Amino acid sequence: MSALILRAINPGDRESWEACFRGYREFYKQPHDPEVIERVWAWLDDPSHETRGIAAVEGGKVIGFAHFRTFARPLSGLTGLYLDDLFTSPAARGKGVATALIARLGVIAEVEGASVVRWITAESNTTARSIYDRVATATPWVTYDAVPAG
Repeated sequence: MSALILRAINPGDRESWEACFRGYREFYKQPHDPEVIERVWAWLDDPSHETRGIAAVEGGKVIGFAHFRTFARPLSGLTGLYLDDLFTSPAARGKGVATALIARLGVIAEVEGASVVRWITAESNTTARSIYDRVATATPWVTYDAVPAG
């Protein structure tokens, strides 16, 4: 792999980020939806929005990304970083991109005084979990989703 650059997603990344984001949505069997792509890009392009992104760039193109945000931890009175989305393009897999993105989140957490970097993944996502088990500790917490009232 040539020099991997990790940096904030910027406006010039739109095309290659979008290709990766489409791949991410396809992995999770989400239909093509231009409105979702536009909305998420608008979040990443808005410094006042809570969603931020790191691009893994090789040869001037985004080959992976991490979308994340700060979250409050009222029980401890601390904050954490929540990794919403992590994706590496198929051609870049097995080259340490995901591990590098997670490590960069650890650096950001340290700089920002966050107490944890947290994420969830599907139990069946064994490939990603093999990475996650090397770089983090699985928690005993169970996740629930409730639908909005109405």
